[in-house]
Amino acid sequence: MPSTRAQAEGIRVNTKRRFLPRFKNRCLAPSNVLILDFRLQISHFKKIDRMKIEIALKELQNIVIGCHKCPRLVDYLQEVSNHKPRRYRDWDYWAKPLPSFGDPDARVLIVGLAPAAQGGNRTGRMFTGDRSGEWLFNTLYQFGFANQPNSSRRDDGFKLNDVYITATIRCAPPKNKPLPEEIENCRPYFLKELDLLKNIKIFIPLGQIAFTQTLRILRQRKLGIPPLSFGHGKVYPLSNGQTIVTTYHPSQQNTQTGKLTRPMFHRVFKLAKEEIEDKG
Repeated sequence: MPSTRAQAEGIRVNTKRRFLPRFKNRCLAPSNVLILDFRLQISHFKKIDRMKIEIALKELQNIVIGCHKCPRLVDYLQEVSNHKPRRYRDWDYWAKPLPSFGDPDARVLIVGLAPAAQGGNRTGRMFTGDRSGEWLFNTLYQFGFANQPNSSRRDDGFKLNDVYITATIRCAPPKNKPLPEEIENCRPYFLKELDLLKNIKIFIPLGQIAFTQTLRILRQRKLGIPPLSFGHGKVYPLSNGQTIVTTYHPSQQNTQTGKLTRPMFHRVFKLAKEEIEDKG
């Protein structure tokens, strides 16, 4: 007979002898079949949940792409695409808000500031095709979070593993400086992503603005967070079991002046890797 727990959870368990799996001409004991059948059904349910999350994320990304909340940014994206530098004159610019991307089962969430006008705004994917992305993607590859060390186009096969990338604002702003109301307009998208990304253990905001906005988002989700100071390589455990690991943004302003070096950046992701391995 099925176990009381299995009955309570409505799980269909088959214990008939003729259906017992055979390995090396030997039947598994009925108790082992119960365990195997239970695990197979749990695996099936997880696959269904993942499919639902992927569909919901895709729907959200489509909403982001069609967003026109900020007229200043809409006009600027069009201006950028109409005045391409010579090296990109053959490109058909994306020139729309950028969707987030990555592994729906990710335990690490990277939070950027905004797309680069000649980077993600051109290629159609966050951090793809710019110098900051070269630093970020190479580091992710080094620590097993990506399948290749760089990405220059959104259709080049680049994939993330256990990482999801989002941003505080989805459109490239003039002079890389979004207005407060533009950040506010993008916040609901970030909040919805956190609702859908069920496995996030580590937040890595890139730079002080992303750090500040991440704290605001988490506080808006009713998570009690005391005042925290920004700095490179700081680790802040949160009351819900999640952790924030801080870093300077891998912008050229930081990397070319030595404010952020590759060893410094690598240490952040080494910390993140260790944290998710400890959390399981």
